This record gives sequence, structure tokens and C-alpha cells, in this order.
Amino acid sequence: MNCLFVGAGAIADEYARGLSAGALSLAGVCDLDEKRATALADRYGCPGFTDLEAALTSVDADLVVNLTSHAAHAAVTRTALTADRHVYSQKPIALETEVASELLETARETGLGLACAPATPRAPAQQRARRVLADGQLGPVQLGYAHAHVGRVTDWHDRPESFLETGPLYDGGVYPLTLLTAWFGPVKRIRVADSLDIWPDREDQHPTAPSHVEAMLEFAAGPIVRLTASIYTPHRAREFYGLELHGDDGSMYLRGTGAMDDAVDAVSFGRVGREYITVPPQTPTGGREYLTAVEQFAARIESGEPPRASGRRGAHIVSICNAIENAAENGGPTKVNSHDLSAGQVNTPADPAARETTIPPATPTPTNRGGVTLPPVGFGCSRYRDGEYHNRVDSIMTALDAGYRLLDSAELYGNEHRIGELLAAPGSPDRDSVFIIGKPWRTNHHRQNLLNACTGSLEELGIDAFDCYMLHWPGAWAHRGQLTRLAEKSVPRQEELTFPEADDGTIETAEIPLTTAWEHMQHVVDRGLADSIGACNISLAQLETLLETGDVDPALVQVERHPYQPRDQLVSACHSQDIRVIAHSPLSAPGLLEESVLREIGHERDLSAAEVVIAWNTTRGVVPIPSSTTESHILGNLQGAATRLSSDECARIETLHNPDFER
Repeated sequence: MNCLFVGAGAIADEYARGLSAGALSLAGVCDLDEKRATALADRYGCPGFTDLEAALTSVDADLVVNLTSHAAHAAVTRTALTADRHVYSQKPIALETEVASELLETARETGLGLACAPATPRAPAQQRARRVLADGQLGPVQLGYAHAHVGRVTDWHDRPESFLETGPLYDGGVYPLTLLTAWFGPVKRIRVADSLDIWPDREDQHPTAPSHVEAMLEFAAGPIVRLTASIYTPHRAREFYGLELHGDDGSMYLRGTGAMDDAVDAVSFGRVGREYITVPPQTPTGGREYLTAVEQFAARIESGEPPRASGRRGAHIVSICNAIENAAENGGPTKVNSHDLSAGQVNTPADPAARETTIPPATPTPTNRGGVTLPPVGFGCSRYRDGEYHNRVDSIMTALDAGYRLLDSAELYGNEHRIGELLAAPGSPDRDSVFIIGKPWRTNHHRQNLLNACTGSLEELGIDAFDCYMLHWPGAWAHRGQLTRLAEKSVPRQEELTFPEADDGTIETAEIPLTTAWEHMQHVVDRGLADSIGACNISLAQLETLLETGDVDPALVQVERHPYQPRDQLVSACHSQDIRVIAHSPLSAPGLLEESVLREIGHERDLSAAEVVIAWNTTRGVVPIPSSTTESHILGNLQGAATRLSSDECARIETLHNPDFER
């Protein structure tokens, strides 16, 4: 689609940056400053104009991208709509509620698309923050603090006049308001507001609008948010575009509501009674381009559905700003025009694709078999570490707070009731947000014992069904009793129940072949105790046996996997059958993390050796489930999961393959 840029200032350069690689073509540039219009137009081989009417008449462009100064947005948009052009406008869409309403009505009557920046709710850090909200970790959100410190525009902008005339609300304030209304829906009223005319006397240029504004916003959905917008407070202040939300069960901090790029520490969460912890990305993220929103807008237009939703949000934000000004001048409370803005989407998950492991095209891509969707990395909940039993409550809570959404539990671990208490605790994600794996121990392969083990585990966890229930090991051992709350039993009793000995001191096995155990596992699905079933610690031959047995194929296979033991044939076979592979013990092979190749790649990537191994697994389409009791390692493993290695790096790692590896 051809587009016409109206406005050729600094922001136009940001929008133009992605033109060469995108689906949009720049057909013309218009700016009152002929020199600026010509400079940008010449770079893209199109004509430049100083008159908008002339540009609209001369240029074949269905879409106008309005990049003019704040006060000019409405007039340019009106002219473009009247000329039968779709419009994407920089923020704000207008400066008065009535004008914004007229623009929306014109677009509706003519069937044209009208969109308004910013599109930052779709940026990666904001999406991650939304996930925390959508997962229910904050509980009911009742209070928030939003900052928009545009900074001393005379210090950093080459043409600060527009900012000085408009003030901070319609520029910086738009960023937190856009995000908050995307999450919580419309603002109902401004409870109270105040404004200040403060500015350094030494400055030659002074604002004609209030330089500092504060207001208490009441959302129809419930939260009360204090908004601070300022061009007096420097943008290098501690708070720039920060947003902190507080709910009954926890709090969340987003460092930048207007950020287009991402950072590991951009989002943090703190449940009540605990310190904030970073919520890192779990998949590769990069900066969002300004042009991306325009391209998406154009795609909707070409599909025959010209959108106006962001235009309505833009109009509502203008009404919020108008109401704040009114409340500051005349006292509150002041009602806000909703512009038919829909309710917020806080309880709707963010982009579903963000939960799935990204697999490079060169690797066979397993689909979500049977509806199974996995996050890129999970958390192992075993109590057994380095020959000792550990209380994992704090580390599992830390993992949930940091964003892990796959918990690998098992009857053998003996701590299912503790996990259940964590899942039910204030500040934990909703059940639907967490993929929970359970496993019967190998002494419970008999049908009734297996069903008892499954129902017992579900009761301990406090859930209705497992997302996947997996055979812990293929071989069956003699039953010595139920393993309920194994961790609370003495160590000798634990060993007696889980490692049954025959009279000669060897493990006493049970005559239950793998095919029979797998048929018993299918009853778990038939009775609604699990959404899917899988198998752990199996060989390629045993996988083939399972695929030939019964009516339900495994959705997941979990095996020990690390560079010494990559299990390539098994992984390839699983992916060819749309079976997801989970790697347990990915970091615990003796000597692995001392390997020079891992350290070299880690140095190049700013990752630890452990994080390189995690990245290698996710790059190859395998979901690792590291187990750690150290917060820095828990967070670092997520950083590894968000990294995709090159084919060359993976090949270097795979030279560590050791066919003779044994524990």
C-alpha cells in the first residue's frame, strides 16, 4: 500500500526506518518546511510537498501517516479523511474531545480506517507485564502510580515549541494512559487534579501550558491510578515512564510504558510479603518498530475491515486529558467520555504465541499435539539435589514469581502438597496459566495403584486434572504402599517404599510390561484426570512400542538431555510424530559446565555456561526443566531460554557428545 507522510520531523525518520523492508511504499512527503520535506522525500525517491491539498491531489496513496506537531494532528486528519484517505495519526488524535469525536464520526460515516499511536501495548515489555496481570498474580488491582516525565524539552528537542504549547499530558501522559486503558478499559472520572506552572527562570523559552500535572484517575473496572505528567521533571529522573500497580495479592512494576525496546529487567513482580523479583523474557524479543503498527493497520484495511479501535482509544485519552485539565482548574470530580471504549483485556492472555517454544525453521517443528502448549522452559520440582533432600518451597515460589509456567512434579518428590499450597497462595498465577506435569512412581504401574496415585497427587496439588501425566520410568517395581506425602516420612521409610528390595538386596521388580502400563495410563485420560499422557526416561524402541499400543499416543516425552547426551535420534523421532520433548537434568552432568566451548559461547553471548545449555535446548525445540534453589540461577535460566543460538554455535556444542556418558 502506498502512503503519504505528512510531517518530516525527527519522528518521521523513526517511521521511515522500516520502509525498505516492509509492505508499505512511501509515495510522497509533505511538510511546511520545504527543506525537511525534500530531504526525506529524496531519500525514498518520491516527491516532496509543502501544501497538503496539493500532496493529496498529486499522490496516489490510500493511507496518510500524520506525523505533524501536536496541535496540527486534528486538522491534518480531517483534511485527509475528507479526501477519502485512511489515517494513522501520531498522538494525540486531537486536543479537544469534541474534535476527536467528530473525526471518529467522519471515519465511521465514510468507512475509512482511523488509527492513533502509540502502539506500545503490543511492545514486548508491555506484553510481558500484561501477562503478569492476565495470570492473576496481582489479584484485584486497586491502586497504581503512573509517571510521564517528558523532561526539559528545551534541552533535548530541536523544536520544543509544540511541547511547550501543549504541555506534558497530551504527549508523555498518553503513553501510560494508552497502556492502562488497553488493560483496564475506560476511565470513569477524574477524582481530583492539580497543575503547576513551574520552569527555570534562566530559560529563554517558557511553557504556555502547565508544565506539571497530577491527577487521580478512577477506572470503570475499579483501579484508582495517580498520574504524574511533567516537562519540568527531567527525563533522567528515577521515574521516566514507570508504572507500578498494586493488587490485593501482589504488585507489578513496568519500567517504561512507552518503551519500544525490551530489557531483561523491564518488568518485576512482588507478591505481598516478598521483595520484587525480575520477570525476564522467555522468548527472543527485540524492539518494536514504529512502522509496524502502520503496517498492521494497512493490512486490516486491505482485508476489507478498516479499523477504528485505536482511534476510539485515542479519543478517549483526549477526553481524559481534557477532564484532568477541567478538574485542575475547577475542582473534581469530573466525568470522562468513554467513546464506547470496550472493557479492558487484563483477564485475557496476551499473545498466545509467546507461550510456545520458538523452533528454528531448520528443525522439524512439533505442533501442539492434542492441544498441548508448552512454555519454552519449565521448572523441575525434585527435592533430590547432590545426594540430599531439599525443601523446595521458596525456590518454586521464586520460579512462579519470575514467570515460570511449567512445573514438573512427581509422586516420588513427596512435595506435591507444598506445591499445591503455593498454587493456592495469594500472588501465584491462576491454575489455567500453569502447565502441571505429574508422574506416578514405578511401584504404582498396576492399574488401580496408578489411578490411586494420580487421584492422590491431584488431591495434594489441589487441582482437578494434570495437563500431562507421565510414566516416570518404563520399568515396573514391586508395590510397597502408597507414597502420599513421602517427604514427611523418615528417610529409611522413603527408601523402603520407593526402592523395594528383594531378599537378596536387589530391587524387586513387578511383572507389568510397558504396554500394560501404558494401557493403564490411558484410563487416566478416559477418567478426565489428565488432559494428556506421556512417558519419561524411555528409549527410541520404547517410544515405538508406545505408539503401537492402545489409542492414545504420548503428547510429551521427557528424558535426560544435555550436550554429552543429546538424544538426537529420539528427539527427531518425537518431533516427526508431533511429540514435544522435555529435557530433565539439563545442567547436572558432572563436568559439563566447565567445558571450554560453553564458556566461550557464553562469553560471546554474555551468558553463563548453564544458560548456554538452556539456549541450546530451546534452539533445538526442546523444553528444558532446570532445577535450582538459587535466585540468580532461576533468573539466568530464563535468560538462556530467551536466547536462540546460531547453527554454528549449536554444532560447536554438539561436539561434546559422549556416547559413553554414564552417571
